[in-house]
Amino acid sequence: MGYAQLVIGPAGSGKSTYCSSLHQHCETTRRTIHIVNLDPAAEHFHYPVAADIRELISVDDAMEDLNLGPNGGLMYCMEQLEDNLDDWLEEELDNFLDDDYLVFDCPGQIELFTHVPVLRNFVEHLKRKNFNVCAVFLLDSQFITDVAKYISGCMASLSAMIQLELPHVNILSKMDLVKNKKDLDYYLEPEAHVLLSELNRNMAPQYTKLNKALAELVDEYSMVNFVPLDLRKESSIQYVLSMIDNCIQYGEDADVRIRDFDPDADD
Repeated sequence: MGYAQLVIGPAGSGKSTYCSSLHQHCETTRRTIHIVNLDPAAEHFHYPVAADIRELISVDDAMEDLNLGPNGGLMYCMEQLEDNLDDWLEEELDNFLDDDYLVFDCPGQIELFTHVPVLRNFVEHLKRKNFNVCAVFLLDSQFITDVAKYISGCMASLSAMIQLELPHVNILSKMDLVKNKKDLDYYLEPEAHVLLSELNRNMAPQYTKLNKALAELVDEYSMVNFVPLDLRKESSIQYVLSMIDNCIQYGEDADVRIRDFDPDADD
């Protein structure tokens, strides 16, 4: 059985930085993970790339050949990935062992994990290959400075949960940039009445009914909560990794390894 993280979230939420820090942490703890780049527009990496979608197609090629813009080019590339799940992806997965741990660094286009079926079909393919998969949704912690932005982040997370149908860990990234952590608990496990009060205080009266509907939607599902991540702290990275490992049951099926020894070897 293989294990995989699907790292998603809005553009600029720190997905590649998370992958890089996770790789460094695992190196320090002598644990092996393999990071796969699924962003056809990526240019620079701060981690070793075990597999790269740009070997199949890149955004620059799609834009040049089909006269598309950046977003259209990226969507075309992801559709090409979907069409090549049985070819390119199958070949790449054959390079890994059955129990390897893969981390997929995904693009930040929000439609990919909210309503376009590309990543859902990608996940289904991984499941057929006997992978346990967890979605890791990163949201920039600066979203908590504006309750309207925070609500939009919650909606994106909820959409991804429903679309991907995976075990799901929501992370507030870039916590080192948050100056005032006094009210942080309100945003880690959002409560409808707190969100509604904040929205009504910061928005015009004509949005009262909309605010109430959005707050109730978050409360009704009761699935959206966040884990803070400060990449400066190894303990914070380990805590998040442990949560994800628990979601995908990493290591639970590992056999106990007993070291063979000869009691007479020292004689």
